[in-house]
Amino acid sequence: MPKGSPELTAARKEEIINACEKLYQKKIFKEITLQDISRETSFTRTSIYNYYESKEEIFLELFEREYTIWTEDIEKLIRRNGEIGREELALEIAISLQKRKLLLKLLSVNLYDLEENSRMERLVNFKTAYGNSRKALWKLIRKCYPKIKDYEIKDFMKIFLPYLHGIYPYAYATDKQIEAMDRVGINHEKITIKDLVYLGLIKMLP
Repeated sequence: MPKGSPELTAARKEEIINACEKLYQKKIFKEITLQDISRETSFTRTSIYNYYESKEEIFLELFEREYTIWTEDIEKLIRRNGEIGREELALEIAISLQKRKLLLKLLSVNLYDLEENSRMERLVNFKTAYGNSRKALWKLIRKCYPKIKDYEIKDFMKIFLPYLHGIYPYAYATDKQIEAMDRVGINHEKITIKDLVYLGLIKMLP
């Protein structure tokens, strides 16, 4: 890590992460290179290595940021006064994830690749952000269902969190995928992230 103030280091890393996000809006993960990222920043590819050892580490930190923002949205629901009914809870969580399209797109990536090619400290930071989102979701379910048993929340989490990995690919099928489905007679029903999350939660929530 090059010498400099923590603020300067944070600003440079943010620039790199933002560049990665910009590219990810146009390309898929495997198509993006460190050279591509460097072109979107004021850094050379070599300079990027001062902050990240691989493309995967950059994506992992982008992932971490997305989880942190989603956690903040969940915590706002926890702090809300008054009761939140089942349908309202499903809708609010669905809306929170509709805003986190990038998070859901990242969840569709092979996490094994991201984690295997990242240093342990990066992985720990990511897992901390992920863990915080789990804790916040647990608290929200507990707030809405005061009498719910711990094992019931655990069962819900075991179903809902893996469900999120398939949301983005289902909501945003590629033209090639749609053409293939058309050829074999599979109807492709267009559906939003919000509707997918809402419908899933209505089935999963107690």
